[in-house]
Amino acid sequence: MRSIITLPATSAGLAFDGEPSDAELDAIESEMPLILAEVDLLDAQIKMLDRPAAKLDERRIRRARRRVAAARRDLTNRVAVVQSGGAA
Repeated sequence: MRSIITLPATSAGLAFDGEPSDAELDAIESEMPLILAEVDLLDAQIKMLDRPAAKLDERRIRRARRRVAAARRDLTNRVAVVQSGGAA
């Protein structure tokens, strides 16, 4: 039988506790409007999978796509302002 050699406790592999860091949580929080808009778009598309598209469904999809585009634009503008040092 072979023995398994464990890494010392100072190893970087053991330091990771599986939880996101504060910086990662902040990044997720700043992207949350885009995530929610994409979920709404996906919900609208899923609703149309098993039936033919009606006018209301087409409007719902268009509206959701516009919300995704607006959220992407806002997120991109926010990132650009932060990277440029806030001079906007």
